[in-house]
Amino acid sequence: MKLSQRTKLLGLFAAMVAVSVATNLTTNLISDKSNRDALFQTNEVPATYTAISKAPRAMDTDFTLAAELSVHAVVHVKTKTPMQMQQGFGGGGFNDPFFEYFFGPQQRRQQQQPQEAPMREGSGSGVIISNDGYIVTNNHVIDKSKEIEVTLNDKRTFKAKLVGADPNTDIALLKIEAEKLPVILFGNSDSLKIGEWVLAVGNPFNLTSTVTAGIVSAKARNINIINSQMKIESFIQTDAAVNPGNSGGALVNTRGELIGINTAIASQTGSYAGYSFAIPTSIVKKVVSDIRQFGFVQRAVLGVSMKEITSEIAKEKNLKTMEGAFVDAVVENSAAEKAGVKKGDIIIKVEEVEIKSSSQLQEQIGRYSPGDKVSLTVLRDNKEIKLNAELKNRQGTTKVESGEVNLDMLGAEFKEISAKLKDQFQLDYGMEVKSISKGKFETAGIKEGFVIVKINNQAIRSTDDIKEVLTEAINTNDKFKVLNIAGVYPNGKVAYYAVNLGD
Repeated sequence: MKLSQRTKLLGLFAAMVAVSVATNLTTNLISDKSNRDALFQTNEVPATYTAISKAPRAMDTDFTLAAELSVHAVVHVKTKTPMQMQQGFGGGGFNDPFFEYFFGPQQRRQQQQPQEAPMREGSGSGVIISNDGYIVTNNHVIDKSKEIEVTLNDKRTFKAKLVGADPNTDIALLKIEAEKLPVILFGNSDSLKIGEWVLAVGNPFNLTSTVTAGIVSAKARNINIINSQMKIESFIQTDAAVNPGNSGGALVNTRGELIGINTAIASQTGSYAGYSFAIPTSIVKKVVSDIRQFGFVQRAVLGVSMKEITSEIAKEKNLKTMEGAFVDAVVENSAAEKAGVKKGDIIIKVEEVEIKSSSQLQEQIGRYSPGDKVSLTVLRDNKEIKLNAELKNRQGTTKVESGEVNLDMLGAEFKEISAKLKDQFQLDYGMEVKSISKGKFETAGIKEGFVIVKINNQAIRSTDDIKEVLTEAINTNDKFKVLNIAGVYPNGKVAYYAVNLGD
């Protein structure tokens, strides 16, 4: 036999052995139900999981195991949210152009009897992260919803309670009353490589248990979709097909580990057009942990405003690098100022993690809590300098924050608007100021009997709505925290107030 023929036969035999080993390993792992159940029912890593992580890299293109380990722990989230009804002010000859300018054109209601706002149904996905019923989803999936229903992959349905949500990262945590649920183990999103295979698991277009595959296209993407003053955007970009309904679903690696929560798509049509984005588990774990422990995210703040380094900035500042977070300004009395960070510095490391962009810096700082101490490496005049910073919260302290907002600071009690006032002013919603004591309302000049219709351009139907708007205003990063209130008194006088929430 010629040498070339012998070499080909040996190569073919070796390939057959490799395929046989990989196939047997995959089959044994999937068929070993006790081990798989253990993986579903515990947050600890079973022995089979270690075997998976050490399996030949040839398995990276076999998605059956990853799908099997993840599909049962992804749920269908259905919501009901009140729709805003158009309200009128046509009754009793009431007509105020300034009110219409603020609220928009008004129309007389055709029905005189009060009616509940119709409900809009929504749909998304969620990921079971504990066998006793904690589920992660996107904040935008459940935002402002009054009813949340979760359907498991085995078709069981549960009413879900909202434990807490963080608009800054678009993460929400739900809880259902169930036990021994399948879970997905958290993976390390930091270890993801560009080009690595990933799976998106969710319920697009109400099609349950859908799995699609793609590769990691980029990391630390900032696409400006989160509408929040203190947003953190450092998305994993993939080309796995994601469509409406996938939001809140799982992004997993080929070992079935959760490495992201699918959140958005880049599309001009509303359907998948080639790219999707997921929140990395490095962010998800911190947010979920804080919500479970405190009911509110303990957000650490460095106290800098940043710019991406462009060729113009590099030329102007004579920079020798295009990577890092360029410090455009330092907040007075912030953690950054006390650490010695200066305008014009380039932050290139947090601890020993390299920072290549502003979004990466946000992600890294977002992993810490107020009071944590971190080392920063900055470039100043093209020289590396080590600095130590003690991170603070949004109020400039290291104390644990509370997510609960107390309406006592307003100095007012509220009650639902009466049917008489609804008919008089053709209103479909509003909250009446029942009484006034010392507080922000009294300082602003608000009187008893005032009917609040909108605050900061949001419709007010309940005290929960007032709390929500107040919380958002207090937690804003703006220097001036104000409630812009519009409404009407029983005598028909329209009034507008600016309530200063500052000290």
